[in-house]
Order: sequence, then C-alpha cells, then structure tokens
Amino acid sequence: MKTIWLTSAGAFALMATPAFAQSGTAPSGQTGPLEQSAEVNTNKDVTPTDETNSNNIVITAQGRAQVLEDVPIAVSAVSAESLQNSGATDIRQLNQLAPSLLVSSTGTEANGSARIRGIGTVGDNPGLESSVAVFIDGVYRSRTGVGLNELGEIERVEVLRGPQGTLFGRNASAGLLNIISKKPNLNEFEGFAEASYGNYNMWRLSGALSGPIGKSGLGFRIDSVYQKRDGFYHVVNPVGVESRVNNRDRFFVRGQLLYEPSDQLKVRLIGDYTKRNESCCGAVYVDRSINSRIDGLNDPVNPILVGGAVNPAGNNIINVLRDLGEPMAAFSNPYSRNIYISPGRTYKGHTTDGGVSLQIDWKLGGNTTLTSISAWRDYRSGQPGDIDYSAVDILYRSPTNDGYSRHFRTLSQELRLQGTTFNNHLDWLIGGYYADENLNLTDNLRFGTQYGRFATCRIVSGGGLAALYSPTSPGCLAARPALFGAASPIIFAGFDRLDAVNDKGATLDRYFQNSRNYAFFTHNIFHITDKVAFTAGLRYTNERKRFHATFGQDNTACPAQQAALDPFLTNPALAAVAGGLLALTCQGNTTSELNGVTITDRRSEHKLTGTGVLSWKPVEDLMVYASYSRGYKAGGFNLDRSALKSPLLPFAATPGGAQALVGNLQFAPEINNAYEVGAKYSHGVVTANLAIFRQDFRNFQLNTFNGTVFLVQTINGCKTDLAGADRDLSATTGACPAGNVSWGVRSEGVELETAIRPSRDLDITAGFTYANTKYRSNLVGNSSGAPLDPALRVLPGKHLSNAPSLVGTASVTWTPRIGDSGLHGLFYVDARMTNDYNTGSDLFPQKRQDAYAVVNARLGIRGPQERWAIEVWAQNLFNQDYAQVAFNSPFQAGATSAPFVDPQFPGGRQIFSAFLAEPRTYGLTGRIRF
Repeated sequence: MKTIWLTSAGAFALMATPAFAQSGTAPSGQTGPLEQSAEVNTNKDVTPTDETNSNNIVITAQGRAQVLEDVPIAVSAVSAESLQNSGATDIRQLNQLAPSLLVSSTGTEANGSARIRGIGTVGDNPGLESSVAVFIDGVYRSRTGVGLNELGEIERVEVLRGPQGTLFGRNASAGLLNIISKKPNLNEFEGFAEASYGNYNMWRLSGALSGPIGKSGLGFRIDSVYQKRDGFYHVVNPVGVESRVNNRDRFFVRGQLLYEPSDQLKVRLIGDYTKRNESCCGAVYVDRSINSRIDGLNDPVNPILVGGAVNPAGNNIINVLRDLGEPMAAFSNPYSRNIYISPGRTYKGHTTDGGVSLQIDWKLGGNTTLTSISAWRDYRSGQPGDIDYSAVDILYRSPTNDGYSRHFRTLSQELRLQGTTFNNHLDWLIGGYYADENLNLTDNLRFGTQYGRFATCRIVSGGGLAALYSPTSPGCLAARPALFGAASPIIFAGFDRLDAVNDKGATLDRYFQNSRNYAFFTHNIFHITDKVAFTAGLRYTNERKRFHATFGQDNTACPAQQAALDPFLTNPALAAVAGGLLALTCQGNTTSELNGVTITDRRSEHKLTGTGVLSWKPVEDLMVYASYSRGYKAGGFNLDRSALKSPLLPFAATPGGAQALVGNLQFAPEINNAYEVGAKYSHGVVTANLAIFRQDFRNFQLNTFNGTVFLVQTINGCKTDLAGADRDLSATTGACPAGNVSWGVRSEGVELETAIRPSRDLDITAGFTYANTKYRSNLVGNSSGAPLDPALRVLPGKHLSNAPSLVGTASVTWTPRIGDSGLHGLFYVDARMTNDYNTGSDLFPQKRQDAYAVVNARLGIRGPQERWAIEVWAQNLFNQDYAQVAFNSPFQAGATSAPFVDPQFPGGRQIFSAFLAEPRTYGLTGRIRF
C-alpha cells in the first residue's frame, strides 16, 4: 500500500501544490499596518490578463500586510477562488488544500478537532482548548468546532504552522487558522446569488449584497447561506424520531458596516448569526474482520452456540447484543452506512452561534497605527444521542435539558500599537489582550432501559459462568448453584439488582467554568541590512480558571450494591465478580451519592513565551530563515465526573467526599519548544516554500475514551528506561523521578509547497508533508512522573492518532477562453493522498486506517467577466471509504480471561465503532454576480 501511495503521490506532484492565494497588490517587500481587508486580489469580475508573474501574495499572518514570500514562518494562504473551486464551506474541507492540516469531527460537531503537523486536541471534552486556534476576522473562537459552521464568502484563509502567541490575541501551542471574510465595497454596488442542488437531496442557497451608503466613506455588506441535506446514515429500524442521521439544516447571516472617512481611520463593525437543527452524530460498528469471531454465525465448524451454550471461541459481547435485539447485519459492512437506534432515542440537536465585533484602525501620525478589536460571542449547542450506537438500549442522553449542551459566552478586547522607526530599520508592534469566558455545560448521561440485562449477561456470558448464560432468565442465569459458597445468595442478588439501574443516572449535572485571560505581547522586525532581518517576539500570559459543578443523580442501586458487595472485595475468590458488579452498577460515578453535591476549585498560571527568527535574502527571489518558538496552551479542568474516582469505592470512603477529589479533574498547561529552518523561493511563474521542523511537547494534553470513561492525562517522557512498566496493565508501575521527566511528544519533518502558473489560464499547485509525530519510548502520566494509565499502554514509541507521516495535496485549475465570446471554461481537480495512520487516541491496532486518496473535481462554463457561471462538481469523487475516528464501543468490552484473548490485542474482547467520513457528494451550481 505504501508503494502504491508513494508512486501516486510522486506522479501527481510532477504534474502539479496548498492552493495558494492568487495574486497580491503590494510590491515585493512591502510592510505596513495590519488591515483585515482585501489584500489579496479576489475580484472575479476582472477579465484574466496575460500577466503570469503574479506571485506577490499578500497576507497578514505577522500582524502586518506582507508578501507571503517575505514572511519567515511556515504559512499557507488559501484564496477565495481555491475555496470556491474545492467546494469548501467550512474549515473541515481545508484538508484538501493544506497538507499539514487535518480537521475532523466525532460525537458532536460542537467540538471538532484540528491538527497541524499531527498535533491537535482530541475528543469532545469542552474543558480542553484546542492546540490549533481559530480566528475569524481577528476574533478568537474558543473551540475549533465553531469553524465547522458556514463561513459565508471568504477572502482568504491563512494556515500558520507551529506555536503562535506574539501576534494574535490568544496563544496557541501548535498552529492557527486565520480566516478573513470579504469586506464591504465602498465604491460601487455589487453582489452575487448562488444556488446548488446535489445528491442526498442537498440544497444550498447563498448570496451577498454590498455597496456604499451615501458618499461619506460608509459601506455595507450582507452575506447569507441556507443549506439543507439528508443524512448519509440510514436508520434501518426507524423508531419514530428520525430516519436519517448526519444531515444538514443550517442558516447563516453576517452583516457588516465599514467606515473610512479618511486614510487615517477605518472602522469595521461585524455581526453574525448561525442556526443549525441537525441530527448528529451517528456511528457504525467496524467490520467483522476487526470485531472478530463473528464469522461463527455462518460457520458450522465454529458456531457461536454449541449445544445451546456459548462457544468459548466466540465474542461474548456480540452474543449478548444479538440476544438482546441487535441485528447481526450491523457488524457486516460499516460503509453500507446503515445504523440502528434504540427505540425512542434521537440525535436531533441544535446549535446557535452569534456575535458582534468592532475593529478600529487609527493612524496616529507618521507610521504609527493603533488597532482595537472588541468582540462578544455567544455559542450554544445541545446534542442528545443514543451513545451506545446500537439497537440495544444501553446508554443515552435524552433531549431533556438538551441532553448534552454547552454554552460559551466570551468577551474579548485586543489592542495593538505598531509602526516603523529608525528610518524603517525597525518594524515594531506591541499589544495587549483580555478575554473573559463563561462556559456552562449540562449533562444527563443515563443508563438505557436494557442496561441491567446487558450488564448481567455481559458478566455471565464470559469466563466461568458461561454455562449458566440465559438471556431471558432473571439475572441472565439459567440456574443458581452454590458457586460462591455461603456468599452465593448475596452475589446472585447483585446480578438481579442490576435491573434497578435501568433508565437511571444523571438527571441534571451542571458544570460552570469561568476563564479569565490577559496577556501582553510584542513582535519586532529588525532590518539589520537590506538582506538580513531578525524578528523577536515575546508574550506574557496570565490565566485563571474557576470551576463549579453540581450533580443531579437518581441511581440509588449503586449505593445499595456497594453496601452489599463491599465485604467481598478483599476476598480473592470473590473480588473479581463483586468488583465487576460494582463497576457495572456505578459506571462513570453515576450514583445517587452525588445527588445535590457541589464541588468547586480554581487554578492560576502564568507563562512567558516567545519567538526568534533570523532571515536572509541572498538574492531577490530567495529567502532562508531559522527560528525558535515556545508555545503554550492553558491547563484546565476535565469536565467529566467519571474522572473523580474509581467506581468501586463510594464517595463516603474518601474523607471530604467528592470535594476532596476535585483535584483529580485538573490538568497542566501544554508547552511546545519548536525549531524550524526554511526557504522561500519565488521567480516568474514559480513559487516554492520549504520548511524543516522539530517540535517537543511537554504536558501534551490527551483526552481518551477507554470504553467506559474519558481520561485526560498530560503526557510526558522519562529520560530513564522504564523497562516496559509503562506498557503493562498496572496503574502503579512505571513511575519516573520528577527530575528525569522531559518532553513526551515530538513532531519533526519536512514540508514542501509549490505553485506554478505556466500560462494565464492554468494554475498548478502541489504540497507534501512528512511529519514523524511520535510519543517518546518511555512515558509517564504527568510532570511529576506518575505512572501512565494502563488504558494508554500502547502509546510509548508510537505515532500519534490522526497523524499520518506522509500527506500529499495537489490541484489543477484550467480556465481556458472559449474563442472570442468572452466565455471561459473551468476544469478543476484537487486531491489529498494520505498514508496509513491510527484514528484512536489509545492507538489500539483495530483503529488503524489504511492509506487513501480523496479527489474533488469541478467542471463549468463562466460568462464574460464571470457575471454568471454554471458548474457541475463532485466531492470525494471516487467515493473513498475511510473513518475519521474509531473508538471503543461504549461499555461493550468482552471477558478478559482466557480463552477470550483478542488475537490482535491482548487484554480482552473490546468491540469497536467508528465515525465515518462523508461519502461521495455531487451536484450542480449556478451563480450570478452583479
């Protein structure tokens, strides 16, 4: 597979690279105050000219308007035309255009994950901020998922790789997406209207209107988008709620006012609102080759049942699911996209996102400009779900109280003062940033109506009780022999008591977090000579978080079970069964002991970070540079009660109860020390950018679902050999002396991005990234050297999840003239080719994704000056099947004792599910501009 991939990538690169922004309007080497305006020429009404030497791409990645090839950092600029041709309407589709970027979403699109160079923040826990920050029109969006909304018409997107913090309001440890929307036109009225129809009954309508208001330098712009599409998961057993999942039903509107009374003052006011009512997000079981031993269903030599008893060679969890109503077809072909939902459950959620920002750029005289960006954002997302992802009702979040809802309310203020001095030898910038954010999270995670039966059958069907397995009998037991001596009545009563947890759990858990952040930063470019420059940046960040949670629980069976079975936990002969029963009754600390309980905590931290870059232009067309940067992402709180303690012991067993355990929810800040050397070349019709990088992360914030609970650990490495103690099943082995703790994750590699415009109507781009993003060979779970959690025992020495080592992208855009009619054709194709990688944060080998390639294409005809266009398009043209993330099916782990040993992974018979990427979509688009 690797040979095929490399051959294909090499052939594609020869003909073609991230689709860079088209052309700029600034002369080479220009610098000046930051303007969130149309620095890049994206006026599609201009007839193509014979000019082919248009490589002056202007970006604002360094807080100044600069030509891309003069910026000594690794950055890709994606133009409005490239976004339109690729069909990108949110940041997820940037994957096709930026090889070092990977954006995915899993259980909820409210917290999608962006990764740059293999580094990102995993999972749906809102307590973790993203390692890759998202800015839209200069305003920080607190979680990556907000970028999965519609964006309207965009001027360009800048993808900055590596630590950021000395230029933008909010710091980021791994990279940044800077999205700039199209601004109002102050000179004349213009607008567009666009309609698309595609498969899955997709409709997308969008448009914009812009123009001056009077003659006073005031202009307006309104953008709007409406999209509706059927879901690509088909519910095989409709239960009266929905028949399709992962649909689209969203509306977006953005209004702007731009006031420029003179060259000295610019004021831009932006307001936007998004509403989504969608069913998200379904998942499927991975195929039977992974969820092994299912073939016994049709294999007379190895049937699952032998003489009415469970076949010890089969997977007992699959037996239980089948006997409680799960069709075996659910395990056959995940890419049929057929799913099964428990009766009465739903994925129907809703999201609203809105805000206002005001940017003022005021020239104070000379070369000095003051910039102020004030913003207020309000983001709400409610998402119920059938989160066992099966027809058996094991676990769910109900629509009551939105099931699982998050509400971010953010107020931010950024000030920058910048200019030039010493006869333009110093380009200076100083700034300050303040943000105050309230996060409210509500949850009502509950056991399903079949959970008790499922849990008892799960125990009985595996190990020594398999001969008694009877899924229709009380306690799932065909008989009740005295297997446990005098304790038998109590132990077997424990099996019966599990039915008492059906439809019990959280009634209303509320988490509140206030985050207050302020920072001071400076970024200065010293032009030592005409060819040599040194950039120095520094940032001081102060972060304070306050945490408060209250719990509502109605699982009274858990305390009763603990009281009955606690005496047997110290008995070697009974501990396994008693402990198993307790764990199943109190999963995730879903116990009435927490009902009405309140816990509080707070944390404060401050960090000094910065960057230094030395650049040199030996000739006009070539720049080389070397840099060091230190990145930082704040620590915080794991907003998941299951992290408080093990379910085997009651909260009353800890002096001080739940409040005494609140420290278990904290995690430390993530630090990145990054080194980079690079070169940028631009001559005539060719540009080429090369970067060689190394990044070392301490306290890498990892969020992992182990099949039962979410784990948040800060991953570090140990300088001394742990002799495999970090790879065993023990939670107590593998400690490291604090003085020997060092970085735990390293990302190093090479990036190459090229573009060529051999003629006025042909653009070819290609990009290649090799990123060796791996964990250290000896790992510990925090900066103090505590042992790694056993659920993460596969990590040492392995590549991170969703971090392919080889990625290639390419695009070809051909817009030939059609005679002298003024018409132009359009032929566009882009591709992203990725080698094998693992999609699960615990790196279980069953979660491996094979190499694949995704191709988008667009054909069309455009009228004179592009006043109209008709295009046919396809995304994922060849219907490539691949998974975004595979995960442990919730609570669906089989017996761990012999003979239930998984041939692919020792330690049990866990089965797996996956969130799939979108299938092929295609359609027709019509567009008019005026």
